[in-house]
Amino acid sequence: MTEPTTTTATKRARSSGVVLTDRLCERRVAERVKIYDRKCPGLYVSLTTAGVATFSFKFIDPATAKQRTGWLGVFNRKSFTVEDARAKVYALKGTGAAALAETFRDRKAQQAKLGKTVDDIIEERIDWMKTPVKKPDGEMRPRLESWNNVASHLWRFVSPRLGKKIASEVTKHDIATLSNDIVAGMLGVPSVSNARHMRRAASGLFNWAAEAGRDYVTASPCINLPKLDDEHPRNRVLDEDEIRTLWHGLDREDIPWDRKARLALKFALATMLRSGELLPIHRDELNAGNGTVDIPAKRVKKRRVINQPLSDLALEIINEAMGNYDFAFVGRFGDAPLARSAMANALRGNKKTKGICELLGLKPFTPYDLRRTAATMCGELGLSEAAISLCLDHQANKDENGTPLPTITRKVYNLATRARVEKRRKVLDAWAMELRRIIGQPAVEAVDQQRLRLAA
Repeated sequence: MTEPTTTTATKRARSSGVVLTDRLCERRVAERVKIYDRKCPGLYVSLTTAGVATFSFKFIDPATAKQRTGWLGVFNRKSFTVEDARAKVYALKGTGAAALAETFRDRKAQQAKLGKTVDDIIEERIDWMKTPVKKPDGEMRPRLESWNNVASHLWRFVSPRLGKKIASEVTKHDIATLSNDIVAGMLGVPSVSNARHMRRAASGLFNWAAEAGRDYVTASPCINLPKLDDEHPRNRVLDEDEIRTLWHGLDREDIPWDRKARLALKFALATMLRSGELLPIHRDELNAGNGTVDIPAKRVKKRRVINQPLSDLALEIINEAMGNYDFAFVGRFGDAPLARSAMANALRGNKKTKGICELLGLKPFTPYDLRRTAATMCGELGLSEAAISLCLDHQANKDENGTPLPTITRKVYNLATRARVEKRRKVLDAWAMELRRIIGQPAVEAVDQQRLRLAA
């Protein structure tokens, strides 16, 4: 057998043509060397210092008239020998030059896709999610409007552990282990909720990566994962003493948190609106004549306009908050609303400043708990469950008599907006009266004058 000859040390070693054998592919080399097969022109094996032998095939691409290289496989005496490599080359040559080039072109593109790391597809996924698209209301907004939350879970949990791995090599075991470590607190505070959010974000990522046209992975590894423990339900409801302490405490001059954030907490309790719905309220969204506020669909969880009635108490709060600004709850610069997290931060506090809950001696709660508190107390007043659901912007599942509503009725026929507003007003006005009783304030009779003053 003729021994391969190599080039000078300044270039990668390359042999002249020899007849390739399996034994030759098993040789140990001091530097990487290519050995071409004299029996099958174009076929060569690349030997590395690690003892790996890889078959490839050189040919001329008729589309570009340039030489190209196609990868065939790794030598294995049991599964892929020299004869197997030759047979593969003969079969490829039989398809014709154009088809041969196309085969390797497609294979190279597929290998590039399957070679992407998890961090690579996370970046692409985030770009895809935040790309503006036209929504049903005609506005251009991110394709997935909650993309910030999804991106946070991907970068905080998935990337540190799996980011450098090839995406197509991530297994179900990898996801399950990561999930267990989050629950155990190995990536921060122990949290079943964070593990659940991570799984949801990872599942969306890999399902998206497996879609036709991307094919970064062949299948999602986020299937048949072990069931997570049930989370403790959030059922914090403030009692009357806590409401009284909170309400009067928010007016204390020694409370270090922004007055607008404190007014926003009062407004949330009085209106049952979510933080993201009420904080950006603009003067143009207020209807002084009938005492309502229109929350645009883009700020509403279910992406539908909310026409929320404002009780006399809510009007008092927003009149003070609005002042001469365009937004009701502005930040310190006065030209933009408070950040969505402003209310939660004020309640919770930070490293430098104690939160309102701690300052007032209240058991910790969140802005969302104010919605639950208002809804619970309205239920205790005997108000309609269906009407309370409307105030919360939930689809009512029952009518006034507690009878379940057919789905078609809720989706198609229940469009009587004016009637729905009046049902909401009845609940919110009754809640305002009860809230005044709890905090020890007299009822206000001149509601119409309050509403007109808002217009000014």
